[in-house]
Amino acid sequence: MSTVYARSTTIDAHPSFIDVGITHIRDTVMPALAGIDGCAGLSLLVDRGSGRCIATSSWLDEDSLRASESHVLQLRDSTADVFHGTITVARWDIAVLHRDHHSHRGAGVRVTWLEVEPGHLDRAIDVYKTASLPAMAELDGFCSASLLVDPAAGRAVASMTFDTALAMSGNRDKSETITTSELRASGARLLEVEEFELAIAHLHVPEMA
Repeated sequence: MSTVYARSTTIDAHPSFIDVGITHIRDTVMPALAGIDGCAGLSLLVDRGSGRCIATSSWLDEDSLRASESHVLQLRDSTADVFHGTITVARWDIAVLHRDHHSHRGAGVRVTWLEVEPGHLDRAIDVYKTASLPAMAELDGFCSASLLVDPAAGRAVASMTFDTALAMSGNRDKSETITTSELRASGARLLEVEEFELAIAHLHVPEMA
């Protein structure tokens, strides 16, 4: 299967504007992206405590990702205004995506940012596929998981989605154990872990496990 790509837009929002921001993403940004060739949907994660929100759009090929840039600039500016926040953008290759079943609004998502030596990236992907993913799939309430990578920068971001925030918190210790084993086997370095609410779930990326 050819590579599928993602663009993540991290919004450091004012917490009191998160709900109006969710409405803006759902009613304005999503319809606009749906009209662009090659777009395969969008998801939005929110942390109501910190104000950190992550909107991720997926793209079926690199040409579509690049061609969409001019279309999304105005959307990006208006989104920053609505959220009363600042925006950071990153681009990724979707290396792994596995769904046990589709997630819904209100699901819990545990996101882990990693640093990987460029020469060790294939090893890290293999460890994720062969060891981490099967272990995650055994957790109660597991819904889906993904691994996004930026080969040039030596960065990766892994997400684990649970049916509910309660299931996510109940599996926190086991999730940390899986991550620790993954780091040891792959040689990756842990940068950050954060837990989010899945506010919008409309990514349509095919299975890539």
